[in-house]
Amino acid sequence: MPKNLELKIEITDFDFVIKTLNSIGAEYLGVLQQKDIYYKNPNGLLKLRVMPSHSELIFYNRNEKTGDRWSDYKVLKIENAEEPEKFFNGVLEPEITVEKARTLFLYKNTRIHLDEVKNLGKFLELETIVEQSLDDAKERFDFLVEKLRLDLTRQIRKSYKNLIEEKTAAQTSNK
Repeated sequence: MPKNLELKIEITDFDFVIKTLNSIGAEYLGVLQQKDIYYKNPNGLLKLRVMPSHSELIFYNRNEKTGDRWSDYKVLKIENAEEPEKFFNGVLEPEITVEKARTLFLYKNTRIHLDEVKNLGKFLELETIVEQSLDDAKERFDFLVEKLRLDLTRQIRKSYKNLIEEKTAAQTSNK
């Protein structure tokens, strides 16, 4: 199963990040409109990512309690962008839907996401794919953390699914 090293941090302004990524030669891949539908799954997180061009069924498992956020994942690309949502919602139990605009950059096999998540805010995510070794991935990851001046103590150790669940619960308890 593929593995990557991940980071999520809330961010107020993307300008510094974009300037820095441009200065180191990161490749701008565009803005993606994504809808992630999370399904109940006792063995990790399972989501259907719906985009205008295609969909992906993504399973991942990550220990949020350890220092670095290493994630094991599988991705199944689905070419028909309309029917998968209807199909999976008919056979699995949807939990949460997350909608976002994702500005995507790539640097040395690290995906840099600048996400504007509906009803949550702005976030930066790094996903460094393990190619040769964990040490190699960590080195590439740490380079970006340093260049982007990211404060790892502000790291969010939850998925967008978890953040929306917490926000919904807080709003419900305040009523």
